[in-house]
Amino acid sequence: MEIKRAAVIGAGVMGSGIAAHIANAGVSVLLLDIVPKGATDRSVIARGAIERMLKADPAPFMHKRNARLVTPGNIEDDLDKLAECDWIVEAVLEDPKIKHDLYARIDKVRGKGSVVSSNTSTLPLAVLTKGMPRGFARDFLITHFFNPPRYMRLLEIVAGPETRPEAVAALADFADRRLGKGVVVAKDTPGFIANRLGVFWIECAVAEAIANGLGVEEADAVMGRPMGIPKTGVFGLLDLVGLDLSRHVAREMAAALPKTDAYHAISHEAALFDRMIADGYTGRKGKGGFYRLNEKREKEVLDLGRGDYAPALRPKLDSIGAAGKDPRKLMEYPDKTGTYAWRVMSQLLVYAASLIPEIADDIAAADEAMRLGYAWKQGLFELADRIGVAWIVARLQQDGREVPPLLAMAAEKGGFYRVQDGRLQYLGVGGDYADLKRREGVLLLEDIKRAGQPVRRNGSASLWDIGDGVLCLEFHTKMNALDQDSLKMVEDAVRIVPKAHKGLVIYNEGSNFSAGANIGLALFAANVALWPMIEELVASGQRVYRALKYAPFPVVGAPSGLALGGGCEILLHCDAVQAHAESYIGLVEVGVGVVPGWGGCKELLTRWTTAPGAPHGPMAAVAKAFQTIGTAQVAKSAVEAQELMFLRKTDGIVMNRDRLLAEAKARVLALADDYKPPQEVKLRLPGATGRAAIEMAVRDFELRGMLTPHDRVVVEELKQVLTGGDTDIVDETGEDALYALERKAFMKLIRHPGTLARVEHMLDTGKPLRN
Repeated sequence: MEIKRAAVIGAGVMGSGIAAHIANAGVSVLLLDIVPKGATDRSVIARGAIERMLKADPAPFMHKRNARLVTPGNIEDDLDKLAECDWIVEAVLEDPKIKHDLYARIDKVRGKGSVVSSNTSTLPLAVLTKGMPRGFARDFLITHFFNPPRYMRLLEIVAGPETRPEAVAALADFADRRLGKGVVVAKDTPGFIANRLGVFWIECAVAEAIANGLGVEEADAVMGRPMGIPKTGVFGLLDLVGLDLSRHVAREMAAALPKTDAYHAISHEAALFDRMIADGYTGRKGKGGFYRLNEKREKEVLDLGRGDYAPALRPKLDSIGAAGKDPRKLMEYPDKTGTYAWRVMSQLLVYAASLIPEIADDIAAADEAMRLGYAWKQGLFELADRIGVAWIVARLQQDGREVPPLLAMAAEKGGFYRVQDGRLQYLGVGGDYADLKRREGVLLLEDIKRAGQPVRRNGSASLWDIGDGVLCLEFHTKMNALDQDSLKMVEDAVRIVPKAHKGLVIYNEGSNFSAGANIGLALFAANVALWPMIEELVASGQRVYRALKYAPFPVVGAPSGLALGGGCEILLHCDAVQAHAESYIGLVEVGVGVVPGWGGCKELLTRWTTAPGAPHGPMAAVAKAFQTIGTAQVAKSAVEAQELMFLRKTDGIVMNRDRLLAEAKARVLALADDYKPPQEVKLRLPGATGRAAIEMAVRDFELRGMLTPHDRVVVEELKQVLTGGDTDIVDETGEDALYALERKAFMKLIRHPGTLARVEHMLDTGKPLRN
């Protein structure tokens, strides 16, 4: 079965978001909703949803043109069009009667062999298929997306006893390869996997914070980064999701679970929550929630005891300082925050261990659901191994609490996971370990690293052999910022690969490909006037990137997440790029008061000059590069990066990040046959006449108040680089000359007090200074 056309019924936030993401996969999709009473436009709900999504930030569409693949309609006039659809997604109200009535209408018009799925998050599949024909039940399953569908990687699939296996396989494969989802098969139980555990965690964390007298900020500090959980923690997450929605989900969970379930021991109906919702404090979408901004745009936080707001303090907790990155030390800390950490996480772990295999076949599925659905760095059972399962069991026994059999077995065997002969294995419910199997076509660097040693390593980067004659260059600094050691490893790769290998992939499995050059190092050097050190860093980056570009083997960049500044520049010097769809690429150096110094100006000019279909004329490439670099544009998807020329039209885009390394490796091998390095392109740049043309646009920005005084300083240097300095349109400008112009401009700007102020402000706040 191939999914060539889809339909989504229900144009609410989730339904429209699912439709947008199906369109992101290049598949046309029909979006239907009801006909409002008295509406002149009978498809106004679906049409309005598409219009809202085009204005939304973060954007549901990876490119605005994807909206053309979504056709609005309504269930009165357009239901017969479902006959053309291979997959029909229902995302209407969580009311069994409404869903059953809709299913009966769908079944009359849908095509033979089409798959129907529900995005329900609360109703069991058995309830949804009750009374439906057997033919419908065979083609029906649950596909539970997480919000927002474009960005949250988890898709839980629940199949019934009558669901065709081939229907499940086809949908799982489409979701994996085309939608980029991590597909987890869940059992038909309330909340499935992620919400069954995640809602318990939230309710428990809120209840324990109130019971132990913790403030909102204290609780979020403990239930955030120290546990490998996003910094929003619990109360910040509630504000993000919406208090009204979270209370609805909590009530639905309580109603669906048997009275014997441990959820009922911690689930509560807090009058404080109800009052906040009634007053419009529903979180970020309302007037605020547990956090809010006052009239002066100052952050305030709710006092859980008094129910009023006070200035946010961002407390620095002794427990977190003492524990560092060790969650066990945090749980052992002798104060209320240490007790809180233990109380919440131990209850959650006991609960989770008691639910396997009821909600999932194995612990690996549960861990993947929490990583992908709640953005935890580790799943709960992985976190238990990190804390120490034997220690957890001993403390539970010390507290006189019951230890679930699975948890006791893991303590006896030494953990939930182990590495055997370089293979990761997980503990099964029967007591035996089993290999953790990846989906076909998935290659992860973490598996390569588990099975062997690097070819070369230093403090900032490593070289790994990923098989078939291909090496992988991995950066592993904070935010994968680039420093001398990073550049040294690129240099080593250029020297090592030709000896016995076919090519190189530049890739890592951090949250971001690279945030660019280490500006903290530059600031330190500037503060002690080590100007030669800074100039050498710029020159060595240029030298190394040039060597990479003209190396006698193919180089493929494989970014995901941020690829900014120097991280973008290394991609610009690669032969090809296989980019994860969620790659955010840009040359943002002007934000810290400098210009791209490692060939970014040169490469972007070359792209705009030579790309098929690019505008022609003496100023076209210069104007495009100036606009992109001068405004620090960042592509918000790999598709947008192609439009901005950070990626070529021939570069590949991979929807599922887990498939990125394998596809990049395949690209290297395809290029390796008869590989020849690129030839240098010499440019004809306009020189002084080009600067005069750019100045007209710059003055317009100035008159409109869009240019700060230091922006003007940076722009002057950027103009000089992009127009080729003292050249003229009749002259050819080579790479060496452009590198020299970049280097000169960078060194002039890094000495400027305005630039140093920008760098310091960025390091302190993470935000650009508009000076």
